[in-house]
Amino acid sequence: MTVRIGVLGAGFVADLYLRALEYVRGHEVTAISGSGPERAKAMAERFGVPAVVTGVDALVSRDDVDLVLVAVPHDLHVEAVTAAARAGKAVICTKPLGRDAREARVCLDAVERAGVWHGYAETEVFAPGLVKAKQLADSGAIGRVTWVRAREAHGSPHPHARDKARMGGGPLRGLGCHCVAIGRWFLEGAQPVEVMAWGDRLVRDDVTSEDSAVMLVRFDDGRLTQVEVGWTHVAGLDVRNEIHGSHGWIGTDETGSTGLTAFTGDSAGYVVEKAGSDKGWINPVPDEPWTYGYHAELNHFVDCFRRGVTPRQTLRDGLIDNSVIDAGYRSMASRAWEPVAVPDPG
Repeated sequence: MTVRIGVLGAGFVADLYLRALEYVRGHEVTAISGSGPERAKAMAERFGVPAVVTGVDALVSRDDVDLVLVAVPHDLHVEAVTAAARAGKAVICTKPLGRDAREARVCLDAVERAGVWHGYAETEVFAPGLVKAKQLADSGAIGRVTWVRAREAHGSPHPHARDKARMGGGPLRGLGCHCVAIGRWFLEGAQPVEVMAWGDRLVRDDVTSEDSAVMLVRFDDGRLTQVEVGWTHVAGLDVRNEIHGSHGWIGTDETGSTGLTAFTGDSAGYVVEKAGSDKGWINPVPDEPWTYGYHAELNHFVDCFRRGVTPRQTLRDGLIDNSVIDAGYRSMASRAWEPVAVPDPG
C-alpha cells in the first residue's frame, strides 16, 4: 500500500516535512496547497509533487489524497483538521494542535467523530538524541526518573508567531508545547495535575505576549517537569534537556553540540534554523530534519497508517499538552498553582 499524502502549507515547516519525506518509504506526495500559489508551485517543482491547489477544500477533496499533512500556522489548524476529517481523510497535524485546549478539543472531536486515523507531529519525542535518552531511561540506567528539565529558546520568532491572537500566546505556547511533551514522555504513566508559571515581556518590543517564561508542571505522583522557553536567546536556537533519575542523569543538546564547529570571518550563509549569526563561531546542524526528529516521526506515521495501528502521538496528546499550557497562562495571571483541566468532548 502506498500512502498518498497531501501537504497543506508551503512554508518553513512544510519544507522540513518534504525534506524528511524524501527518506521515507511507502508513500508519495500527490498535492500541495499553499496560500501563496507561486511559493507552493516552487515547492512542488523542487520536490517533484505533481499537483498544486489553493485552499483547504481543494486539497482534502482530492481522490488521490489519503492523508492530509497539516503544516500551516496555529490559527488555521481547526479549519484544516475539521475539513480533512469531514472529507474522511487521515490527518497529521503539526504542533501545537490549537491556540488553546478548546481548539485542540475541537480538532480531536472532529477526527474521533469521523473515525479517521490521526497523528500529532510533536517532533521532539522523535529526535534521535532524545529517543536514545528514553531508551537509556527505560533500561533503568539512571534509576527512577524524577525530574525533567526541558529548554527551547531562540531570538527569531516567525512573523505570525509574534501575533498573540494567531499564536494563542507567546513562546510558552509555541515552544513550551515541545517541553511539555518531553516531560510527559519521560514521566510516562503519570498525569500532569497542576502548574506554576511565570512569564513576562523583558526585551522584545515587537510582541504583545511574554517573550520569556518558566513553568513547573507537577504530576499526580509528585514528579516534575521544568519548562524554560524564550524569544530572547540572541545566539540562536537553543534546544537542551536534562533527565534526572534516582541513580543518574542524562543530558541532550541538539543545537549546541552538533559535532561541527567553525569560525568564519565571512558569512557562512544558512547555518541553522533561527541562527543568531552566520559568521564567527558557529555550530551548524548537519541535517536539521533528521536531528529534530522529522525523518523518524514521518517514517513512524506512514508505517502506522499503512498497518492501521495507532501512532505514538495522536491528537489527544496535543489536547493534553495544550491543556497544560493553558494552566500555565492562568498561573502567570494568578501567580498561584493552577489545575490542569482537559476540556470535555463538545
